[in-house]
Amino acid sequence: MRRFVPNSKVPEDVLARLLQAAHAAPNVGLMQPWRFIRITDEALRRRIHALVDDERLQTAHALGPRAQEFLALKVEGILDCAELLVVALSDGRDSYVFGRRTMPQMDLASVSCAIQNLWLTARSEGLGMGWVSLFDPPALASLLSMPADAEPVAILCLGPVPDFPDRPSLELDGWALGRPLSEFVSKNHWGYPPDHTM
Repeated sequence: MRRFVPNSKVPEDVLARLLQAAHAAPNVGLMQPWRFIRITDEALRRRIHALVDDERLQTAHALGPRAQEFLALKVEGILDCAELLVVALSDGRDSYVFGRRTMPQMDLASVSCAIQNLWLTARSEGLGMGWVSLFDPPALASLLSMPADAEPVAILCLGPVPDFPDRPSLELDGWALGRPLSEFVSKNHWGYPPDHTM
């Protein structure tokens, strides 16, 4: 979600339920690698928006021929949403080996589960949420005084929305089309269709 009802609020008890749902997410080795930073300072919100806007311009440049098309998209609702959260990977993650010895990225997978829990709970409460990933992680970490081994993963825009479209925004905006599930499921080996027998 990128469009939010202006000047709206999320009740404190609802926000507490959302964060509790996120905290109840499955996570590898019970490491609970998530940290949530609630942004309540308006000046800080504007500085985060400036970081995102800078990355939006850098992304447009990297897109080459699609730059202007990309710049026409609304890609975030940082200044409009009722609540702004930054989700980060915690410091001290290297001490957790259980489930991560060969797959250290399971800390990120666990944080993603927490974000998904928060997102689904928000929807059940009638709220919209958007995940903003257009930012330079070290710059955002510095802005929020994070420890050196912590890492921001997501800026989450949360709040009441005008409506819930029946398709992803990027489809509605003509940027891309989602592909059917059949293209993503294989049987027994990579690339073998589910009805394929060897």
